[in-house]
Amino acid sequence: MAEKQISSINCKKVSITIVLGAIVMLMLFPSCDGKKKQVGEAIIERDSLPAMETIDVETFISDSGVIRYRIVADEWLVFDRKRPSHWAFEKGVYLEQFDSIHQVEASIKADTAYFYDRQKLWKLIGNVDIQNRNGEKFNTELLYWNQQTEKVYSDQFIRIEQPDRIITGYGFDSNQQMTIYEIHNMEGIFYIDEDEEQKQPQAQVVDSIK
Repeated sequence: MAEKQISSINCKKVSITIVLGAIVMLMLFPSCDGKKKQVGEAIIERDSLPAMETIDVETFISDSGVIRYRIVADEWLVFDRKRPSHWAFEKGVYLEQFDSIHQVEASIKADTAYFYDRQKLWKLIGNVDIQNRNGEKFNTELLYWNQQTEKVYSDQFIRIEQPDRIITGYGFDSNQQMTIYEIHNMEGIFYIDEDEEQKQPQAQVVDSIK
């Protein structure tokens, strides 16, 4: 009698094991209706994520204890583990540069900007508009600003609007105040006052912008 009870208990254990195994198999295998099984999203590498994300930014940056720059942006992302590490302003940026007595030397606006913090290099892309303290306006699609060398440059088309004329060309170098600059390949000079255009020879105008 005891042997029959033990055999019955063992049969129940086996039955329970089979049922549990069947449930696990049903959970592991996709259903037969042909639908694609849902899977979790892929894990993103830490290096591709920003270490800091700030919305509606307005901040001042100092150099040697003196406020030098003002930054306004809809979004500011800091990628400190990227190579090279950089800040990203992919929703546009507005910059102001100050002199030692906090007067604006130049203002810059661009659709997109990247600042490579170790190289101290700005890369400005798309509708780059600059105005210097003399009221001159500059427009290009790509501009680099190296804060270490204090140089601004581009190899793209550049348009400069001065009080009396508009100058266009390709390739551009300037100091970071945008007051001493040179266009490498002059395309044209268009005087706002037609009488002034007739007075000044072309060669003299080219020399005066360097």
